[in-house]
Amino acid sequence: MNVRNERTFEVPCTVEIEHSAESLHAHVELEGVEAGPGDVVTVHGAPTNIPFGERRTFHCRATVTRANALGRLRAKLEGYLELTELYEVGFDGRTS
Repeated sequence: MNVRNERTFEVPCTVEIEHSAESLHAHVELEGVEAGPGDVVTVHGAPTNIPFGERRTFHCRATVTRANALGRLRAKLEGYLELTELYEVGFDGRTS
């Protein structure tokens, strides 16, 4: 691990990109570290697109910047509020 400071560091990562009729996605797996709420991950060297019908895996590096305590709390709160929007259900007091 290449340490820049206690909050920002580089790690190896694996990037899987698929661009097909079944799926359009990019997935990043960090090696030896887990990203938490509010953390920022920047991947270096992976392509931004691949030809249609292909699925490719790339090995590159990522810079992880850890959120501070306030940033983590904010990310958790925003996630909770977004989730509660899914639970909102309207009821009408009238019966049929």
